[in-house]
Amino acid sequence: MAGGRRNGHWVLCWLCVLLMVDRVSVASGLSTGAHTSPPFPASAVNQTPVVDCRDVCGLNASDRCDFIRTNPDCRSEGGYLDYLEGIFCHFPPSLLPLAITLYAFWLLYLFLILGVTAEKFFCPNLSAISTTLKLSHNVAGVTFLAFGNGAPDIFSALVAFSDPHTAGLAFGALFGAGVLVTTVVAGGIAILRPFTAASRPFLRDIVFYMAAVFLTFTALYRGRVTLAWALGYLGLYVFYVVTVVLCTWIYRWQRRRSLVSSMPATPEMLSDSEEEDRVSSTTTSYDYREEYQPLLFYQETTAQILAQALNPLDCRKWRNKSASWRVLKVLKLPVEFLLLLTVPLVDPDKEDRNWKRPLNCLHLVISPLVLVLTLQSGAYGVYEIGGLFPVWGVVVIAGTAWAAVTFFATTNSEPPRLHWIFAFLGFLTSALWINAAATEVVNILRSLGVVFRLSNTVLGLTLLAWGNSVGDVFSDFTLARQGYPRMAFSACFGGIIFNVLVGVGLGCLLQISRGHAEVKLEPEGLLVWVLAGALGLSLVCSLVAVPLQCFQLSKLYGFCLLLFYVSFLVVALLTEFGVIHLKSV
Repeated sequence: MAGGRRNGHWVLCWLCVLLMVDRVSVASGLSTGAHTSPPFPASAVNQTPVVDCRDVCGLNASDRCDFIRTNPDCRSEGGYLDYLEGIFCHFPPSLLPLAITLYAFWLLYLFLILGVTAEKFFCPNLSAISTTLKLSHNVAGVTFLAFGNGAPDIFSALVAFSDPHTAGLAFGALFGAGVLVTTVVAGGIAILRPFTAASRPFLRDIVFYMAAVFLTFTALYRGRVTLAWALGYLGLYVFYVVTVVLCTWIYRWQRRRSLVSSMPATPEMLSDSEEEDRVSSTTTSYDYREEYQPLLFYQETTAQILAQALNPLDCRKWRNKSASWRVLKVLKLPVEFLLLLTVPLVDPDKEDRNWKRPLNCLHLVISPLVLVLTLQSGAYGVYEIGGLFPVWGVVVIAGTAWAAVTFFATTNSEPPRLHWIFAFLGFLTSALWINAAATEVVNILRSLGVVFRLSNTVLGLTLLAWGNSVGDVFSDFTLARQGYPRMAFSACFGGIIFNVLVGVGLGCLLQISRGHAEVKLEPEGLLVWVLAGALGLSLVCSLVAVPLQCFQLSKLYGFCLLLFYVSFLVVALLTEFGVIHLKSV
């Protein structure tokens, strides 16, 4: 998995983010009925007094539905389903455990949707964009690679920051994921494959991450994030990108100088090993896929190409996999089919760049339709132009005309010159699918917090952080088992720097763009400070312990990190349930 496989360009990144987080820029005239709770209680004139939504469980069963529907604190910002109304208005009190169980399964399936979309559609299209724009691996790795890997975390944070009621989810998820990755994932890598860490990248990343945590800690202490503070987050990340590129350039320059000063190898004098490498590289370049080509030339019809392109199941792989893989694949099939139907996918490693003429022409109609139906949870799509014709109808007509021109101007065998446009379209469409799923995740977690009377912070540091980080855990552990522990360990710190700086900075910046002078931060009691302190303490311990071990990470160090996370989790839960608290003076 080379760095160049998942990357892109800054301009595209900002464009897609502005579209993804449409909820922060949509005009009030496009609203479908969701009202934003006022940031200051004093401005709420002639409105129903705001009562904490978590008080609903203390009411009689007959009064809960009216409480949910009339209390502004119980309204969701965006999303397609009202989960609180579903629990308290459509399920009788005796079936409350059933409703919670169904919500839990739906939450797990949403995490599956996030993972499949990011892995199979979002990141590959980033790779195609990177290849088109000819970006270097270093720039791609710290920009769009980090964006692709952290897409669920970033979108969840942006959605959470758009609503004052769920801002605690953002801090809990970002800090909780930070503690999880820097302790459980890093410790697990050291346990699976003890190794020697790269000193300079480790020190660079951990110092930048500590700076990001300090910025967030200070913002929480001040209780607000201003425009300058939000821009400071994004500026620090830009400085981090520049530092990575400069360090890599200096390292390569020094390496070239050392190679030139040593005895150079000429074509006339190659060592045995170099000659063997050259021969082996020549022999291994054989394309074994030719063995699977049919003996007789057979040209598929347009209908066959479409049916094969929409089939998410490989029968040969199905026969060779285990039962657990098959069960998981069955769960993924509906999601993969829907994504294949709606998201274009460009693969620069294939000879035809994954050009499927009938399906790609169909994408020109369906993908723009998905874009307008997922922006502001469908508000853009159903908005009627001049009160006469809906936006989605205009999109369908324009897309159909574009698809017809493309279909008759191209062939099945050769991709068109402008095929790279499908990578951009697939990038935006998959990003909006992720944003839609992240919105539902945030709304479900908030509903579960209301039912169990849990704070958004503890939900963020547990369920949301675990769900968004499960992909990183499996991928990093796999890299470690395959013999690449240093690569996996570096990924632990590089990705979460992007998540914190861009997640908090961009989330607050977009909230300010709605007309607020600043973003008010109201830490939910002692738990937020416990979370921030634990993350800072884990980074300080790693900054001290790793150099003392001469950057040699042993199994003992890995078990110490796991013990630290367990201790942190126990303290966080005890704080949430009031066992640990501050004495009132």
